[in-house]
Amino acid sequence: MNPSRRWRRIIPVAFVMYIIAYVDRTNISLALPFMSSDLRMDFAEAGSAAGVFFWGYLLLQIPGGYLAQRWSAKKVVSLLLVFWGVCAASTGLVSTGRGFWTMRFLLGIAEGGVFPATIVLLANWFAPAERARANAYWMLCQPVAIVISSPLSGWILGRWNWRVLLIAEGILPFLWLMVWIVTIDDHPATASGLILEGDKYLRKALDPPSGGAARASGSAVLRSLADRQVLMLVALYFFLNCGGYGYLFWLPSALAAMKKLSSLSLGVLFSVPYLAAGVVMALNSHHSDRLQERRFHVALPLLLAGFLLLASVLTSAPVPLISFVLVCLAGASFYGSLGPLWAIPTESLPRHVVGSAAGLVNAIGNLGGYFGPVAVGALRERFGDFRIAFVALSVSLALAGTLALLLKSGCSMVSAHVSGNRRGRH
Repeated sequence: MNPSRRWRRIIPVAFVMYIIAYVDRTNISLALPFMSSDLRMDFAEAGSAAGVFFWGYLLLQIPGGYLAQRWSAKKVVSLLLVFWGVCAASTGLVSTGRGFWTMRFLLGIAEGGVFPATIVLLANWFAPAERARANAYWMLCQPVAIVISSPLSGWILGRWNWRVLLIAEGILPFLWLMVWIVTIDDHPATASGLILEGDKYLRKALDPPSGGAARASGSAVLRSLADRQVLMLVALYFFLNCGGYGYLFWLPSALAAMKKLSSLSLGVLFSVPYLAAGVVMALNSHHSDRLQERRFHVALPLLLAGFLLLASVLTSAPVPLISFVLVCLAGASFYGSLGPLWAIPTESLPRHVVGSAAGLVNAIGNLGGYFGPVAVGALRERFGDFRIAFVALSVSLALAGTLALLLKSGCSMVSAHVSGNRRGRH
């Protein structure tokens, strides 16, 4: 396979797969105002039900990454596509707040192993110097999922109801399963029916010095998971997700509270920050790969996101239009950090623990996706509007940015390795 074809073969299929996952995870943000009324949930109960997804999400993170590393990322994701499709569609059938809470928890379990398995898959196909871009192009699915699905979801809500929305979008994983099975291979060398051009160079590039031994004992894996770098990433990702998911799940409700909007208008308006986010993700990750620098490409967008979100709160009453522009820029800055962030573990940790480490970081870090929405719901209930809640989200993003400055980056090691490979080819 021509090396450039990796980008056209792997990224688009993984991209669409995770768009579907992200739609099924986040479509309740638009449905939540209607669901809260029908299922008789107050703001705190709705925030808890939206966020409990992440308690289920943590259960398969480390096992999913471990199985992807030792068995097959392709097969792990294939099984989970079926599981999460069943759970997502079933969420549209619930009749009580407790039933909604339960299905969100099960959906979290179902989607839990997908992220670390995909991180392992991309590490198998892309060299360290390419990974910020590979991660960013794949993770563009997050803002793109919102941009695509928000107007459509808003239209479905206006035309039918939230049950039709959740059931219809829950069917999508089954439709994509066959494409995933036919198209994806675990490694370039095992891509069926293809001859890998430049095989010698790519094999060297995909086995950097951080790779170490192919296998390690269970105790060595556990020691690596207790490494300072991993624990710092866990804390950073926790605060990042507190801010990011609090923003994601409650922004439509905050917009609706400011002004009466139709479901379609709300969906279109909600998609604007994520359209900007896609542009910033691509630019920041490309710049990170070009300079071979990670920490500042993570820290500065997060610090900026915290500042912009705080500024949007301060301008919400006197200048609502400026406030909305600042909210859009805050969301774009938040997402811009993700590509370089997920390049750090694959570059700075031993290769045989990357899957498990990514699972741990994503598992514990994503609990911020529970506490963020819960905190917003509780603060909204306590103070009567969303301003104090969004101040708390801005502080959380600023903390994540500060922690990013304390990470060690593997880019210096990667740069030396890439230079060595280039010399070897001349």
